[in-house]
Amino acid sequence: MTIGYHLTEFAGKHVEDYATETGIQSTDIIYRIRIDWDEKQSWPDKFAQFLADPNAQQVTGIVAGVWQEAWDTDSAHVVQAIVAAADQLPNLTAVFIGDITYEECEISWLIQSDMSPIFAAYPNLTHFGVRGGGSLRLSQINHNHLQNLIVETGGLDRQVIHDVLTAQLPALEHLELWLGTDHYGANATIEDLALLLTGNLYPSLRYLGLRDSHIADDVATAVSLAPVLEKIEILDLSLGTLSDVGANALLKSNGVKQLKKLDLHHHFISDELVSKLKALPIDVDLSDAQDDEDDWRFVAVGE
Repeated sequence: MTIGYHLTEFAGKHVEDYATETGIQSTDIIYRIRIDWDEKQSWPDKFAQFLADPNAQQVTGIVAGVWQEAWDTDSAHVVQAIVAAADQLPNLTAVFIGDITYEECEISWLIQSDMSPIFAAYPNLTHFGVRGGGSLRLSQINHNHLQNLIVETGGLDRQVIHDVLTAQLPALEHLELWLGTDHYGANATIEDLALLLTGNLYPSLRYLGLRDSHIADDVATAVSLAPVLEKIEILDLSLGTLSDVGANALLKSNGVKQLKKLDLHHHFISDELVSKLKALPIDVDLSDAQDDEDDWRFVAVGE
């Protein structure tokens, strides 16, 4: 088995785009491991084959694709395998658990587990992402080097938000939470995000993504008045149900005008307010406008 090639995608994004957002370089060696539907070996078995290659120690990123019956079996065995390999992966700085497309398993069906052992095993980790909110936990994280944390779900449980907001992450620059919809488990309120919006948690934070939210108007209204705007450069409220209510709050915010970028793509904002947002003295992404037919709004990623 030969390894050492460069993936063209990391967690579903082209490397060039992902590098712009998170700092991963296209020269980094990222290895993706998945199980085909007809394979008889397990994900840890396939991972062990990868580790047997003497060049494995050069790898800087591990992407865990589908494990067998990811809708019926949690990711604990995947996490355990990665943790156990810490001595064999001295250059590992990036991990993504659950790079699984909807053809393989819908995001709301994915069963995850507690990711915190990975952070303890890899003190030099700088990038971590996970897809799927079922049984997901990020408990007891204390990490000095993590710069990017991404949690993609179709419905995020408030307990995971609590885990993130109690984590000790002094180097965190990029925080991205896909809040999702209550149809698929989202139960967070603005009160659950209040501590985050104070801007006191992460001294290095530059990007804040509260994406794919069915309460996008409430989120936008709260963020528009929040002290966190004084420190971040990019605010990402994309993929959700943002309408004129949230758009008006953002337009009135002095803090929004100090940003470098405001990402609102996939939205339900009227043409009139789209024009006003485009006139802001910052980069505003208002692509992928949706029709608000019968007053029915939907997040981009749910099931």
